[in-house]
Amino acid sequence: MSARRSIPSTRHSRRAGRLTALAASLTAALGAGVLAAGLLSPAAAGPQRAFPETFDLPDGFQPEGITIQGRSAWFGSRADGDVYRADLRTGEGERISEGPGTPSVGLKVDDRQRLFIAGGTAGTARVVDGATGDLLADYTLSTGATFVNDVVLTKDAAYLTDSQAPVLHVLPLGKGGALPGQAAVRQLPLTGDWRQVEGFNANGITRTPDGRALLVVNSTSGLLYRVDPATGVATEVDLGGDLLTNGDGMLLQGRTLYVVQNRDNVVTVLRIAPDGLSGERVGGITDDDFDVPTTVARQGRSLYLPNARFNTPPTPETPYDVVRVSATDVR
Repeated sequence: MSARRSIPSTRHSRRAGRLTALAASLTAALGAGVLAAGLLSPAAAGPQRAFPETFDLPDGFQPEGITIQGRSAWFGSRADGDVYRADLRTGEGERISEGPGTPSVGLKVDDRQRLFIAGGTAGTARVVDGATGDLLADYTLSTGATFVNDVVLTKDAAYLTDSQAPVLHVLPLGKGGALPGQAAVRQLPLTGDWRQVEGFNANGITRTPDGRALLVVNSTSGLLYRVDPATGVATEVDLGGDLLTNGDGMLLQGRTLYVVQNRDNVVTVLRIAPDGLSGERVGGITDDDFDVPTTVARQGRSLYLPNARFNTPPTPETPYDVVRVSATDVR
């Protein structure tokens, strides 16, 4: 394990100064009124720190995935596979797990605080303890042309997309969520309406609102598919002609589906039918601080997105950050 190092949030967005000043003014005014009414002591009326609008990741980290549980967020590094954990309340964090020297891309945390991590070009999946950073399991999923990209968890399995092959990689979970052995890993071919095209294909993955199937976005074609998790049969989701080109990470909340369109610097918001066979675009979320965000996770009323900065050549000194936006700021 690498040495743990706290990273304070030091860089600020263009709006951070304005929001901080406004918050301080409002806090001071409200505090004075409460004090005047005799409801609080001066010590109890100090300014309350808001969750930061942006916070830093380590320089050179090259983030891709994000997953959140409580006030903790975890990120994987495309550069070396390290895992970084941050406190959303302060923006400060530390590297908790040293990577294998290959990418950590999409990741999801379960109720045991285990991180299921897609291994990108390595064709692997890893399971890491989100509290200690210990490696719990390591799986080989593919030895051919591969980019294991994103992951979704169900009560029975972890399903991982492969942007270079028309399959889902499946890690079946045993009783109580027991991790499988290597021999149990299997591939689920994508058939039916699925069309593999030149370029990046299957990317973000989540469940349908009724929980009976999976939703998978094709980054290049912009099509969204409902996939039967038992058979792999894919059905194109009727979005009324709308495309999700550059579709990356996805987040489902009830019947609301958030789709990150990375190079478009927008989170598209859709209303999805319970069975996942149709949906309509509600609007989009944009922000001046977006710089090719890739994935999205939610805490309370906020969405958090790491900036992958694909348009910026990566160096060990390249800065990276995370942006917080309102989940309801849809236009």
